Amino acid sequence: MTIRALRPEDWPEVERIYAEGIATGNATFESAPPTWEHFDAGKLTVGRLVAVDDDGLAGWAAVSPVSSREVYRGVVEHSVYVADRARGRGLGRQLLDALITACDAADIWTIQSSIFRENTASLHLHDRAGFRQVGHRERIAFMTYGPWAGQWRDTILIERRKA
Repeated sequence: MTIRALRPEDWPEVERIYAEGIATGNATFESAPPTWEHFDAGKLTVGRLVAVDDDGLAGWAAVSPVSSREVYRGVVEHSVYVADRARGRGLGRQLLDALITACDAADIWTIQSSIFRENTASLHLHDRAGFRQVGHRERIAFMTYGPWAGQWRDTILIERRKA
């Protein structure tokens, strides 16, 4: 497995993996992947990573600023997605570790995310990587698609602070 910077030409595979995550109903409130232009504009260059194995692109990670305000310049929200075919092999942990290393080097002091309470694999992954649960948001948003359509969803807010 190789972890490297995400390049624009990776987008079709990143988009496919994003769509696989969306289909589970437990990855995001988004109902479809964004366009490359929207993704590119919303993500920092720091921590924009892909994992590649013998069969091609197997996962991706990226971070977005939580605010445009200068006081929050070191706080990001992150995403880690693993292709269906590559789940259960430790790839999520490799991507998350590489993302943490990149963020630490860029003087990002807080990495956070909201995770659906039903996404226990992601919650366990982040717990093992040193993230802590800092909050629980009840009925934060209404699902409009997929297996949870028509239901209010809860999320767990997690964060990792730079040591």
